[in-house]
Amino acid sequence: MRSGFCAIVGRPNVGKSTLLNALVGQKIAITTPVPQTTRNAIRGIRHRDDVQIVFTDTPGLHKPKTLLGSRLNQVARDSLSSVDCIVFLVDGSVPIGRGDHFLARLLADVRPPVLATLNKVDAFSRARQLPQLSRLAGLGDWAEVVPISAETGDNVEVLAALIAARMPEGPAYFPAQQVTDQSVEQRAAEIIREKAITIMREEVPHSVAVVVDELAPGRTEGVTAIAARLYVERDSQKGIVIGHGGTVLRDIGTRARPELEALLGGPVYLDLRVKLLKEWQRDARKLARLGY
Repeated sequence: MRSGFCAIVGRPNVGKSTLLNALVGQKIAITTPVPQTTRNAIRGIRHRDDVQIVFTDTPGLHKPKTLLGSRLNQVARDSLSSVDCIVFLVDGSVPIGRGDHFLARLLADVRPPVLATLNKVDAFSRARQLPQLSRLAGLGDWAEVVPISAETGDNVEVLAALIAARMPEGPAYFPAQQVTDQSVEQRAAEIIREKAITIMREEVPHSVAVVVDELAPGRTEGVTAIAARLYVERDSQKGIVIGHGGTVLRDIGTRARPELEALLGGPVYLDLRVKLLKEWQRDARKLARLGY
């Protein structure tokens, strides 16, 4: 069989997590309209016939303003080494910008083949696709240039086949039933953070971190109890996350519960608490405590 690793890189909010989910065939990475939602290199595993591809969804490369931002950039850069293939994802619905040019220059020196991929083609006419594809092709010496829509699935299987063709012969790295290397606690924390970001997208999305303190059988048979903390950086943010009379925090729990129950295969009792961890994005010890 053939097996290998493929990194998905691009600017923030170009659809990397949506593409990972489409390639794997189920939701592995959280997705929101807010840039820089992804904070870790998330692995998703695609099993098809005699090919296993381990995809890495990386944080969007950007100009960092905090220590967290610098670390996210390093995570993305580190993912470019020791992979067999790279997908360079560009948002085709907007003009190709300086960030895309910067990434193209960075990718010019890498060893693995790079598949330049124009995403979100469902958002504009076919007449506009050719000029955008031409501009993308002109950014570098790419192995392939592919138009796709990660949202609708258009051409995603074509892209997957091109990636699979570049996988070397090798063993399966993960069991056939495994679709990610994230722990259940990590996936639960990300689901909760996704709902918090979606609800508070105009207020404190980047200041929220989520840690699952406990995931264990609850007092009622068949129910899983999850205790999680939502960390914020400033005291004023606690009130925003909690909401008047706890309304926002309850809304986060209500939206997260169906996905948590699908993940765990049964009813969930969810205990959410909000805690202050001052300026955690700028403190190395606090970032380590939160898993970044």
